[in-house]
Amino acid sequence: MLLAIALTIGVIFATNVIFPPQKPAPKAAADAAAVASSPAAAPSPASAVPQPGVAAATSTPAVANAAGTAKADSTLVQTARATVAFSSIGAAPLTVTMHDYKALPAKLKDAAIVSPAGALLRYAVITAGDTVRFDRTAFTGTTTAGNGQSTVEYRGTEKGITLTARYVLDSTDVNAYLTKARITIDGAPTPAFLRIGLPAGFVSQETKPDEDATHLAYAFKAEKRAADVITFGKLDPGERRLEKGPFTWLVTKSKYFMVGLLVDSTKSPIAELQVTGQPKTGKYVTTGDAQAIVELSSGPVSFELYHGPQEYIRLHKLGRDFENSNPYGGWLQGAVQPFATIVMRLLLWMKSRTAFSYGWLLVIFAVAVRILLWPLNQTAMRSSIKMQRIQPELAQVQEKFKGDPQKLQAEMMKVYAAHGMSPFSAFSGCVPMLIPLPILFALFFVFQNTIEFRGVSFLWLPDISLGDPLYIMPLAMGASMFVLSWIGMKNTPPNPQAKMMSWLLPGMMTFMFINFASGLTLYYFVQNLAALPQQWLIANERSKRSTGPAPVKA
Repeated sequence: MLLAIALTIGVIFATNVIFPPQKPAPKAAADAAAVASSPAAAPSPASAVPQPGVAAATSTPAVANAAGTAKADSTLVQTARATVAFSSIGAAPLTVTMHDYKALPAKLKDAAIVSPAGALLRYAVITAGDTVRFDRTAFTGTTTAGNGQSTVEYRGTEKGITLTARYVLDSTDVNAYLTKARITIDGAPTPAFLRIGLPAGFVSQETKPDEDATHLAYAFKAEKRAADVITFGKLDPGERRLEKGPFTWLVTKSKYFMVGLLVDSTKSPIAELQVTGQPKTGKYVTTGDAQAIVELSSGPVSFELYHGPQEYIRLHKLGRDFENSNPYGGWLQGAVQPFATIVMRLLLWMKSRTAFSYGWLLVIFAVAVRILLWPLNQTAMRSSIKMQRIQPELAQVQEKFKGDPQKLQAEMMKVYAAHGMSPFSAFSGCVPMLIPLPILFALFFVFQNTIEFRGVSFLWLPDISLGDPLYIMPLAMGASMFVLSWIGMKNTPPNPQAKMMSWLLPGMMTFMFINFASGLTLYYFVQNLAALPQQWLIANERSKRSTGPAPVKA
């Protein structure tokens, strides 16, 4: 068990060393803030926000295109849970304000999806001799509303090619963060391709922007392959990575929010995804460049645009494995993500069936795991007691027949058989003790990416998805781990190595858990407390059995 815990610690520590956290550069953050506060990006005041399903057009005279002549008009559409702002420059969504989530840590305003590069999407048409960009083109827009839907349509021409962008938003809660888009190209010579630029990143809405920056990535799902991810810092500046489609979906993601394109590959197949590495802004990479390429031979390009939180249940309802649009686990993804998904779904199910907060649910979950494993752990601990009792006999046999390996093996088998055991009893007894470790490992990744834990307070903890600012929980966890080890060594033969580990391991775990999510530390602390009664009972049982000779089966 100690070896398994040490290996788990090694894996977690190695992951942080191999994939170190990235910190967003101050300049990038300042540029992003400037975009968020610009007239084109900022939604109108709360009093001017339209009602759900109603579109409103507002003029923002301070914004101009590259030529400095055209002014941008922004159109705001409010759904059941968000307000989406569209810009006439580029004919694309500009910002998404989510009313169910707050920008941390102040929680004074709603969280918003804002790209430091401006619009969330950028359009261009690629022909044999030219690439016609529309991200600086002034479009003419119209808005209509009715039957619970709002439609925003833009039309503009550049170099003789006309692009029409049509967006339909639904006022229902199911599609609160979903926009149906249809892009039509007229006047382009054949063959021609539509290039859709994905967001170049997001302005952080988190308490720790540096941690949020480590999750900036492009994720994608090809039809016949599992979901994959390319983090912003994975590619060298100028390095280009080409992924072949057709794709089911493509997303730009931060830690908790995303903008994704979901497509029907039979109607509007995305043939390629081109990702180019960007230079570091200061010390870290905080922006990306990804382009989706769609052939225009099939007519208009249609896709669903998801712009919102990474809520597992909501993403799952969209189908197409979109719930896996947040791949995690690194090179262990194939093993970690399915198991972590089970743990996460179980916690979400418990939340939907009870009125408890997630903090109390973690306490209940930790105790429930220990209760379910009580019989297995009981068997394992009693097997360990038996192994300790026959150690003197095994030592005598080893000393007596140390010069005859074959005889030594035969005599040792006799000792095991006399006590109803085998050489594998020690290992089989350890297996039940290792079962809680995968759950702990899965919870580590669950707390890395599950938005349901974001900003949730519990007792003195302001946010269970972040570390304990007072360091009370890591210290309590380390102390409980030491007490558990101390009770486990009662009435056992002296073992200097075990005694050293009883001090070393709690200290190592305390140091490592200082910066881990406090909810994860809470779970491990409760696990230790719930294990104390069983450990105490086994220690007393060991004391009683050690007073008499080891029973030998006839």
